[in-house]
Amino acid sequence: MLGFIGRRVLLTIPTIIGISIIIFLMVRLMPGDIIDVLFSGDVTATEEVKQQAREDLGLSGSYPEQYWNWASGVVQGDLGDSYRNTEPVSDVLLRALPITLELMILALLIAVLIGVPLGVISAVRRDSAGDYASRVGGLIGISIPNFWLATLLLLFTSRVFGWVPPLGHISFFDDPIGNLSQFVLPAISISVFTLAIVMRMVRATMLEVMSQDYVRTARAKGVRRRLVVYRHALRNALVPVVTVIGFEVGILMGGAAIVELIFGLPGVGYVLLQAIFNRDYPLVQGATLLIAVIFVLANLLVDIVYGWLDPRIVQE
Repeated sequence: MLGFIGRRVLLTIPTIIGISIIIFLMVRLMPGDIIDVLFSGDVTATEEVKQQAREDLGLSGSYPEQYWNWASGVVQGDLGDSYRNTEPVSDVLLRALPITLELMILALLIAVLIGVPLGVISAVRRDSAGDYASRVGGLIGISIPNFWLATLLLLFTSRVFGWVPPLGHISFFDDPIGNLSQFVLPAISISVFTLAIVMRMVRATMLEVMSQDYVRTARAKGVRRRLVVYRHALRNALVPVVTVIGFEVGILMGGAAIVELIFGLPGVGYVLLQAIFNRDYPLVQGATLLIAVIFVLANLLVDIVYGWLDPRIVQE
């Protein structure tokens, strides 16, 4: 098992390097120029002044030179300084990261704790009223955009109950109730799609596993149905579901950006959108790289869980 984990960890290194190169090049291909943004409205700024500012910001060298300088700083934990307020990018992201992580964890908990039982019930009670209701609900959940659902929930709670989540960020350690009340609607908004995917995947894999010979043999030996379902069938059915959940982390990160903006949560997605609007290259690069690393690490964890659920993979 340790060798399996070691190989997976080593594979993440070239993956992250490749992602960093793509991020660097894509940021440089963004339309507009940060120098024009910084000097907008300043009619006294000459080309010499702008060129000096470009050199000060590290934008005067070739792309390989710029990438090497940036990547060297990243390895040392230095993501550069924001162009807009000269604050270290790492400080900005360290403030925003706990907000996004909490939002993602809550959304995953909602999706897994509701989606898995619904998928099992739908598979065990195939073609029943509950099965049809779960399948229709899953189709609706896949079809609803998270930003539309977020807006709808915000309007509904404000009009019907006269309540809106508090603005700004409330730390869980300072006020747990206030923190959860602030995150519940955003977490529901981005979890619905993942919940629907998990439910449909669990149902499909459970139906496949329930038709296997070892399940029928266990039932023929008199093993209780609930024991067969949860101890034998569900464990094997969760293997592809865990893989899907790993991929859903990227979708949750993308959905969190718009939802954070709607609810005024200063998370990584919110910071990234503001940085794109401001042409703040270091902040865009740092936030995008952070999101990519989280996605890679989530899939690394999925691989480890995958090997634990199915030991045959570790032996390959």
